[in-house]
Amino acid sequence: MKKTLIACLALPLLSLLPGPAAAHTDEYTSLEQKHAIHISQRTIEEFRRADPNLAKFFKISAGYVVFPKVTKGGVGIGGAGGRGAVFRTDGHPIGLAKLSQVTLGVQLGGQTFREIIFFETREAMDNFKYGGIKMSAEASAIVAAEGSSTHAAYRNGVAIFTLPIGGLMFEASIGGQSLRFQPLP
Repeated sequence: MKKTLIACLALPLLSLLPGPAAAHTDEYTSLEQKHAIHISQRTIEEFRRADPNLAKFFKISAGYVVFPKVTKGGVGIGGAGGRGAVFRTDGHPIGLAKLSQVTLGVQLGGQTFREIIFFETREAMDNFKYGGIKMSAEASAIVAAEGSSTHAAYRNGVAIFTLPIGGLMFEASIGGQSLRFQPLP
C-alpha cells in the first residue's frame, strides 16, 4: 500500500523533470540558432565598417547568407567549412546555412575568414533555398575593404565578399563550395 501511494505521488513529479534527449535537443537547437543569428548580425556590422559601400548589396539583393567563420586548410587535398545564417533583404533571418568545400591541387596551410554571399534575384535565392547551390572555382570572392565593393558585380546571380580573420595559405587548386539551407521553424 505504501509503495503504491509513493508511486502515485512520484509519477506527477517525474513529469516535471526534463524529458528524454529529444526534448533537450530541441532546446539546444533553438539556442544554437539564436547564437548563429546573433553572431551573423555582428559579422554584418563588421563588413559594413570594413566597406560602407556594401550597403548597396544589402539594399538591392534578394537575400544573403552570412558565415561568421569559415575555416579552410589543406596539404594537397583541402577542405573548408562553416555555418551561418540566411537573411531576407530587410535583414530578417529566415534560416541557417552550411558551407562545405573540397579542393585538389597544390595547397599548404590554413586560414579563417568571414564570408557573405549576396543573391541578386529571388530566383537565385530560391535556387539556394530549395536545391542547395554549388559554386565552381570560377566564383571569386572580393576581400571587403574600404571601396572594394564600388565596382563589384554579381556573377551568375551571386556576389561574394570575405573578411580575413587569420592564417596563411598557399593555394593553386580547383574545387567549389557547396551550400545547404535549413529554414527556421
